Amino acid sequence: MTRLISAGRDTVNYPDRGATAHRPLPAGYNHLNHRTRLGHGRAVFETAGTAVTTFHAHRTSGMRVRADDGAVRPGSRAIVGIGLGPLRIDAPCEVIWTAYEPARIGFAYGTLAGHPECGEESFIVDMDPDGTVWFTVTAFSRPNTWYTRLAGPVIPFLQLSYARLLGHHLRKLAAIA
Repeated sequence: MTRLISAGRDTVNYPDRGATAHRPLPAGYNHLNHRTRLGHGRAVFETAGTAVTTFHAHRTSGMRVRADDGAVRPGSRAIVGIGLGPLRIDAPCEVIWTAYEPARIGFAYGTLAGHPECGEESFIVDMDPDGTVWFTVTAFSRPNTWYTRLAGPVIPFLQLSYARLLGHHLRKLAAIA
């Protein structure tokens, strides 16, 4: 069941809360949609879904994540450390919606005050009727700080690179299922 947190809570730093759950994505943002084939079968699906909804996939791809233990739920907060060593930037986020369905597992988080971007990003594991398992990252974002504005077109490239990296690590995690 996909569960969206109340749109009445003004905690995120952008007006389009929940937009990654439907299409089209809102105008005025950079858009990202990247899909990676993970493998085949229920075990791959469940392993990948658990890795996504517990931030294990993020952590194994090099991100430092501070979040509650266990699976995400709407309203959960996380701080994702972006960068390396002393150049690490904290990016606070809040889980906007979750999906725990027979063939779809994942979540979206939205940016909070202090995040270098403003927008939303979803991380979804889907299983097709034929058993093929996919991982999709969908996002809309725009700069929220002087340094992300200065970086300009480099930021969407970095976001795509990170989506590819996440897919690569998730495929390796799911392969041991």
